Amino acid sequence: MPSADRFSAADHAHMARALQLAAHGHFTTSPNPRVGCVIVRDGRVVGEGWHARAGTPHAEIHALQAAGDAARGATVYVTLEPCSHHGRTPPCAEALIQAGVARVVAAMNDPNPLVAGGGIAMLTLAGIQAEVGLLEAGARALNPGFVSRMTRQRPWVRLKTASTLDGKTALANGASQWITGAAARADVQTLRARACAILTGSGTVLADNPRMNVRDFDIGRQPLRVVVDSALRTPADAAILPALVACHHAEPAMRAALEQAGAEVVALPGTDGRVDLAALLALLAQRGINELHVEAGAGLNGALLAAGLVDEWVAYLAPLAVGDDARGLFAHAPLAALSDAARFTLTDVRQVGADLRLTLLPA
Repeated sequence: MPSADRFSAADHAHMARALQLAAHGHFTTSPNPRVGCVIVRDGRVVGEGWHARAGTPHAEIHALQAAGDAARGATVYVTLEPCSHHGRTPPCAEALIQAGVARVVAAMNDPNPLVAGGGIAMLTLAGIQAEVGLLEAGARALNPGFVSRMTRQRPWVRLKTASTLDGKTALANGASQWITGAAARADVQTLRARACAILTGSGTVLADNPRMNVRDFDIGRQPLRVVVDSALRTPADAAILPALVACHHAEPAMRAALEQAGAEVVALPGTDGRVDLAALLALLAQRGINELHVEAGAGLNGALLAAGLVDEWVAYLAPLAVGDDARGLFAHAPLAALSDAARFTLTDVRQVGADLRLTLLPA
């Protein structure tokens, strides 16, 4: 693999454009990765493309179709290693070979074990100069869920919270509408839209009866809705249904009522009568879930945090203070020392309407 300094300024510019193109598929490619492609011949862009939806042509194919005969002898910039296996579509590496391109620059290797270097090897064997590693960080940032599912066999878990400045999500009586403003709530819709699934707990379902769907974007799909409900308390007329309901033990009558309402009930027993959250994430990965968006109460938030299953935390902070008796963000066992606290690193801070949005990763 060449070092980054072996790439020219033109290489960087064309790959940056490929990353821009890949972002066009931000809400629609699930369960596939977001990929962009630029084809350049004699210093001129002759073809561009991005992957829009699973089952449709990949970014390379769109770019090759746009380039036509101009692809022969050209350089191809693609944000992910071209695939080398037959899936829903034929291998892109073969298409590039048949088009007669001279050079392929990929931002990163494909973490999919079915590819994992196979595309680069296929191109190299065909006499095409193949290089990997240009703007890799940007390519990985586009697809944290796909990389997670392929390398860890679980989705990328993005936890969203909305709280007051003193860390409260609702008053003691449960009143929570609305802590954050309209702009922040609209911003949350973008997080939901990019997710493959939305996770909440039965406590939130019982308290708020949320739909947990995407309303502000026409993305041609709805994320899978998932409820952690150890004791199957979700009502058969809950607005979140149909959904996947994960329980500890599926009592037959309750299960039947939920299934009649369109739910899929899955028993994933863990300890202390709770759902095995790691097993749930593994199940979701098996079903092609890349990014899991979490909007839940303190109980599920705390359980995910304690289990080390939070990959990203998006925290909306409203300029309010409501006092000690209001409800908090995380419920878990008391800590004996500050050194035991979960620590995060701020990666982004911005104002959304009257509120702040903090994006954090585990330290």
